[in-house]
Amino acid sequence: MTPPDSLRIMAAIDATWPPAEFRAVGSWLLRRGAGGGQRVSAASTTDQEADLAPAEAGMRGWGQTPLFRLTPDQALLDRRLDEAGYAMKDPVALYAAPVASLADGRDETVTVFRVVSPLAMVDEIWLRGGIGPGRRAVMTRAQGPLMTLMARAGDRAVGAAFVAVDGNVAMIHAIEIAPEHRRKGGGALLIRGAASFAAEHGAKWLALAVTEANAPARALYERLGIALAGSYHYRIASN
Repeated sequence: MTPPDSLRIMAAIDATWPPAEFRAVGSWLLRRGAGGGQRVSAASTTDQEADLAPAEAGMRGWGQTPLFRLTPDQALLDRRLDEAGYAMKDPVALYAAPVASLADGRDETVTVFRVVSPLAMVDEIWLRGGIGPGRRAVMTRAQGPLMTLMARAGDRAVGAAFVAVDGNVAMIHAIEIAPEHRRKGGGALLIRGAASFAAEHGAKWLALAVTEANAPARALYERLGIALAGSYHYRIASN
């Protein structure tokens, strides 16, 4: 079974973590973030020689600082942005694993709950991790099978995540563990819970995006057998 490549995972990100608005400007695809973070605010293109000005104007018209998303094969566009004064920002690693390798049949229902309506305990965990209203609003825009997951230890909520399915790829987003409960297995529980949900809805792969600098999270994913599948990075305007 061929794993999804960077482009397939990024398409799944657009479907499961969508911006407030997409807008095509020439060969550019612009995303209006509405406070939802970089993933929903960056412009992208497959034309490495595309004029930057229309994309810049479109993003500034939304009140966004121009931000571009690039894959490693876009060296020409990356160089053009560098020469135009755009700074490198937040290289991102993309990971994927077969759902079957993670949804191993263990019953996680005692410790991972599926939350079908807003829950203050989940919002509190996300807010402590910097996942505020703008990012939580992104989750309401996703289409297709989706679910909020909450990990518990005893009678306390210790972690939360969001999973949504796009065809054969399920994406897990907004993984957050309360600081006092980190490195105690909550992250692994959420990932296995997401894989179980993905399996129920026909997805063959579970994928995620994480900043390359987040070494503890990357180590967890790799221990679980989730393999590096690609990468991208951003270029941001200085003003």
